[in-house]
Amino acid sequence: MRVLLIGSGGREHALAWKIRQSPIVTALFCAPGNPGINTIAESVEIKATDTKGLLKFAREQSIDLTIVGPEQPLAEGIVDLFEENGLTIFGPTKAASELECSKVFAKEFMKKYAIPTAEFRSFTVAERFDAERYINEVPIPIVIKADGLAAGKGVAVCETKEQALEVLDMMMEQKAFGDAGLRVVIEEFLVGDEASVFVITDGKEFIILPPAQDHKRILDADQGKNTGGMGAYAPAPIVTDQILERIRHAIIKPTLVNMAKEGRPYRGCLYVGLMITETGPKVVEYNCRFGDPETQVLMPLLDSDLVTLFIDASSGNLKRTIKFKHQSAVCVILASGGYPDSYETGKHIVGLDVAGAEPDVLIFHSGTKQTKEGIVTAGGRVLGVTALGQQDDLEGTIDKAYRAVEKIAFDGAYYRSDIGKKGVERLKQRQQMETR
Repeated sequence: MRVLLIGSGGREHALAWKIRQSPIVTALFCAPGNPGINTIAESVEIKATDTKGLLKFAREQSIDLTIVGPEQPLAEGIVDLFEENGLTIFGPTKAASELECSKVFAKEFMKKYAIPTAEFRSFTVAERFDAERYINEVPIPIVIKADGLAAGKGVAVCETKEQALEVLDMMMEQKAFGDAGLRVVIEEFLVGDEASVFVITDGKEFIILPPAQDHKRILDADQGKNTGGMGAYAPAPIVTDQILERIRHAIIKPTLVNMAKEGRPYRGCLYVGLMITETGPKVVEYNCRFGDPETQVLMPLLDSDLVTLFIDASSGNLKRTIKFKHQSAVCVILASGGYPDSYETGKHIVGLDVAGAEPDVLIFHSGTKQTKEGIVTAGGRVLGVTALGQQDDLEGTIDKAYRAVEKIAFDGAYYRSDIGKKGVERLKQRQQMETR
């Protein structure tokens, strides 16, 4: 198999790392890649959004399978383009990707098919005054979401009505997210624990990966602004076997069945962002691809051939046989100081080799650049440090991850110090209940 992977982040580095382990892969290319990916794949100087350039490369290089990492090429219809040209590609079509690309579409879809989610209303820029009136009528806190793609930053949890009105102005008047904020969803604030469930599907059959928990806020204890994700761990004990069955039957199955019914059959990876509330799991959002940083903990836990899985899903022939390691995985993101607001780049990174030499530790590059002097920072989220440990010793796995993190340094480096803490507390609660 000759494989092309599209993307340049930590998610793609984790995917490339797992793809490289497949015995059927003879060549792996990544467009455009990053310094970490480039050690295990041949980099291709084509942007992830250059769908025609990627098609040309895939045809010239006789690529057998293309795997799409980020959402933007999916939104632009790269899967449709490749399939029209007879090429195998893993990911949903442009029509199916609307589950992520339009928050309004996703919420209306869930409402239509009684898939549990937060109460909401949507507004266009022409209905701004109606949106302001609605904000003044509903209880606080509330959540405001830009309709379109906003690099994981188009969601604001508003603690006061004044803050909500400011966010609305930022999205609709100041166009902080461009056209993505010309329509917004205003929804109730759900109370509970967040969880991420990933599904590999051929449109009918599906496989659920171990549930993970992301940490979206920039500061410890889930304070501060939303980010693309500051760390993750898996399996997440908040998703018990009983809850997972509810997710399977009340959310995943009706999503796939009704997307097909709507003429938008969904193939690829479906990311279901959930809030586990007192009344059960509710959908916070759908994404049409793997999440970052959850991929950095899920790939090390997978004990099956990822490439075969992707081929089966892309060809509509998914088998339900897949294995996972009985371990826990924790990923801590090292970010540039100032992220998710403005930050400086070009900071020299030291300690990568030392940290990467630790047993059961993997370093995934996200925002880095190779220079003559060495590897430097080139983004807001710079590195993902992932550790593997015993499944019943999440605390030990967390400790292993942070010991590796402390070996890496660059000017202004920032990371949360509580990744996985909720999982440890949940496991302790479960153990206490079992001993009573």
